[in-house]
Amino acid sequence: VQLQASGGGLVQAGGSLRLSCSASEGTLDYWYMGWIRQAPGKEREFVAGISWPGTRKNYAKSVKGRFTISRDNVKHTVDLQMDSLKPEDTAIYYCAADRAMMIASTNVPFSGQGTQVTVSS
Repeated sequence: VQLQASGGGLVQAGGSLRLSCSASEGTLDYWYMGWIRQAPGKEREFVAGISWPGTRKNYAKSVKGRFTISRDNVKHTVDLQMDSLKPEDTAIYYCAADRAMMIASTNVPFSGQGTQVTVSS
């Protein structure tokens, strides 16, 4: 599956952004999906994961209560609603996919091009 992330941008602290992931080839049906991020000079970090068709979700402690992952199985997209953004959320965000299990780490078989999120203080 070829993944494509969009929706990044520049936002002030406390603001919101909504990221979206779609497949440029194939569909997201039956895939476990998730988001991971990489801040400048830091290792990749798990952010959130969602099962197929979307009944189970998991989040990193650093974003729980502020970020919400969801999927639209008609539009074949996976979204990440990010609220109460903090400067430490600044990173490139990557959409990720796994056929076999919930995404809960950065060890993912598929990830696409990322989208930059910058949160100013």
